[in-house]
Amino acid sequence: MRSESGGKVVVTGATGNVGTSLVRLLVEDSEVGSVRGLARRIPDWSPGKTEWSAVDLASEDADLVKEFEGADAVVHLAWAFQPTHDPAATWRTNVLGSIRVFEAVAAAKVPALIHASSVGAYSPGPKDRTVDESWPTHGWPDAAYCREKAYLERALDSFEQQHPGIRVVRMRPAFLFKRESASEQRRIFGGRFLPGPLARPELLPVLPDIPGLRVQALHTDDAAQAYRLAVHSDLGGAFNLAGEPPVDARMLGEMLGARPVRLPRPAARSAIAAAWGMHLLPASPHLFDAVLRLPLMDCSRAHTELHWQPERTAAEVLEEFLHGLQRGAGADTEPLQGRKVG
Repeated sequence: MRSESGGKVVVTGATGNVGTSLVRLLVEDSEVGSVRGLARRIPDWSPGKTEWSAVDLASEDADLVKEFEGADAVVHLAWAFQPTHDPAATWRTNVLGSIRVFEAVAAAKVPALIHASSVGAYSPGPKDRTVDESWPTHGWPDAAYCREKAYLERALDSFEQQHPGIRVVRMRPAFLFKRESASEQRRIFGGRFLPGPLARPELLPVLPDIPGLRVQALHTDDAAQAYRLAVHSDLGGAFNLAGEPPVDARMLGEMLGARPVRLPRPAARSAIAAAWGMHLLPASPHLFDAVLRLPLMDCSRAHTELHWQPERTAAEVLEEFLHGLQRGAGADTEPLQGRKVG
């Protein structure tokens, strides 16, 4: 990163969950001279030393090379979770759009590409121990999200061979939450009309305890800090990012004052599949299948080499998110607009 007047960082998906957190950190960073945020819609939010460009990565007409010229790093965060009933649409944005980003990084001679991969890129793995970044990244093929994340891992394998002079970082975070993303994530996974106040503890006397439902969570701001450190680092490769401890029904039950009740996988999946099939639930049963198979991640490399540590526990992350869910919390960007239902 240049040190005279500060470097230039371009962020795709800059108005989303991770993007808004990262832009805030970069704006406060004295080593960053300017930030260019790319999003489908330019927000009213105007932090200092940030310029916006309206760019749709799904469009073949997007001039990404022009957007990336002179950049010291491109952080690629843009991702479309919906429509889950039309995987070809998400493929156009997530896979073909990402490949356009990779090609434009090379054409614009940007020295560093930091890509948002995911725990979802990993092949099925253990729930009783952690795996490091060498675990296979073939995803769960039946879930579009995992399939797309895994495909891009292979695309980056080829990209690194073709462009050895470009530093490539693959961030593989756990599930990311913050207060301001509560309304967006409710719409993405629970549906536009799911009432946020249903997350109140007094309305949840029991909690489904589904075998295999043990995952990791991380505050979005903590993930953004890892991205910021990667911008300034000379390291490449993959980094697992997650908070502690792992989240399961027992932990959630203690947090909400609810009693975990064992629910067989087939029963839970059938209910999700029925709601998804009737377009009542955006989250697909295929993603549910994948979540039950995701491995727990070892984040030692991020701790020791990137000198990254999350500031919040998983319990603190979920407590903040649930409060935001109850209150319809959001932010001043189109993806994160707050909305309270019920």
